[in-house]
Amino acid sequence: MMSQYLKPIPDWEEHEKPTLPGSASMPWHPPHRRAAYALVSVLVAITGGLGTALVTANLPFLQGQLGLTPVQGTWLVASYVMVNVTANLLAFKFRQQYGIRLFAEIGLGLYAALALLHLAVGSFETTVLLRAASGFAGAACSTLGTLYMLQSLPRRYTGNLLVIGVGLSQLAVPLAWVVSPSLVGTGQWHLLYFFEAGLALCAFAAVVLLKLPPGVQIKAFEPLDFLTFALLAPAVGLLVVVLAQGYVRWWTDTPWLGWALVASITLATAAFVIEHYRRNPLLQVRWLASLPVLHFIVGAFLLRFLTTEQSYGVVGLMRTLGMGPDQMRPLFAVILAGVVTGIAASSLTFGPKRLIPQVLMAILLLGSAALLDQHRTSLDRPHDFYVSQFLASVGSGMFMGPLIMLGITAVLKQGVDHMITFLVTLSITQTLGGLAGSAVLGTVQLHREQLYSSALVSQLDPADPVVAQRLRLQQQLYAAQITDPVQRSAQGTAQLAQIARREANVRGFNDVFTLSGWLALGFLGWLLSLQVWIAAMKQWRKRRPSPSSPAAPDAAAAPR
Repeated sequence: MMSQYLKPIPDWEEHEKPTLPGSASMPWHPPHRRAAYALVSVLVAITGGLGTALVTANLPFLQGQLGLTPVQGTWLVASYVMVNVTANLLAFKFRQQYGIRLFAEIGLGLYAALALLHLAVGSFETTVLLRAASGFAGAACSTLGTLYMLQSLPRRYTGNLLVIGVGLSQLAVPLAWVVSPSLVGTGQWHLLYFFEAGLALCAFAAVVLLKLPPGVQIKAFEPLDFLTFALLAPAVGLLVVVLAQGYVRWWTDTPWLGWALVASITLATAAFVIEHYRRNPLLQVRWLASLPVLHFIVGAFLLRFLTTEQSYGVVGLMRTLGMGPDQMRPLFAVILAGVVTGIAASSLTFGPKRLIPQVLMAILLLGSAALLDQHRTSLDRPHDFYVSQFLASVGSGMFMGPLIMLGITAVLKQGVDHMITFLVTLSITQTLGGLAGSAVLGTVQLHREQLYSSALVSQLDPADPVVAQRLRLQQQLYAAQITDPVQRSAQGTAQLAQIARREANVRGFNDVFTLSGWLALGFLGWLLSLQVWIAAMKQWRKRRPSPSSPAAPDAAAAPR
């Protein structure tokens, strides 16, 4: 189908033309403007994820300040994810038809306005709305950060800059942990949201003052696009709710989670059926069902799943042991350095033949970090995780750029109309991979903790000399506060049971680390075997004679 241009196309030089409709052109810029584009790229990319990262890092604090239950706390994360994923369904076509500038200004402007509104109201409802707006802004900022970074150097560095641009958003989580103690040190949640609102306003001002060069605008939307969106958006949203709420409410104790999952599958199936029979589909369903794309989906999902060993496992263990943002700040400074190292290594070694090795190296680093953490004790503190989490963060920073480049390479072979399918697929695999990782690892940890706790408590026999001695020590701790020996004995027993449960939690997290490590090694083995199989098939095709090749001389001379 021929594209219908909405505005006259400028007389660009060949090297200035935008790669795709919806992208910015790449004219020459003086050095000071290129530096400004790079700075705005960093600001915008971090803004897209830092607000929600701050909420996640300080969720127990915010729950106490705003009077939220744990179930309400999970809605803050779920609302961001629901809007962030679904916004990508129409964001690419919006950019193609209305331009990236308008898309950026709407996303960041709405985010900044709701951040200021939340400061004035401060209710649970406005908190959820703000997180939803930050999800929309995050969808805009992840793209904007990359497009601004591409303007910072000449076109021959596009591949290297793309790796940096897509990796910048990964800096938000460690940065949130580094700056959090300074923001919540006063014990008031308002400072946290003042910072978020100020950051959103700065990013909004930056994209308005330093605009991206114009691109090509074409007629992109069709009426059926909105029907697909109306089906897929709630389908993805319901799946997000199931993954976010399942661990908190527990899977088998909440019947409506099952109905939500059924509704999600039904809506998604209806959307895919419509797309399958459309003449100009929003999503290329047939391409999604091809074996190479299925391999990509599984690989992208598992890569994000493996990164939750850090976000859920290490953070969860440290919180169990009583560590807060103050104590974990040095650890996340190390993690921030690791992410920067991973992004830099991936960008500097960028090349078409190095993409697969970079992904394999990232998986190896993530698996090695998890296996290094599988024998932790209750005596471990954040500094004991420096080595393992530096390795994990290097792997996290390294894989995203090559993953996107592999996807874009496959998409461009099919055509520009496949780009939306790729962007939505990438967004869903990364978002749901992180949620599924937290849900699965959380379920495993809780289940194993219950088993270990039952086993440990059952061994607390007061007749055992070791247990009796420990009980006496626990009772002596309360001798100055509790004079009644019966109450003192009961308090000492309860304290010992609490210690047993803490040790059970540590063992449960060790099982989580072991599971992540072996999953990474299995994933690595699968990818290596897949690469060997692909190489063998290429060699076999080269050696196999082509059906159109001329017959052998003796066969040609044979009598008829």
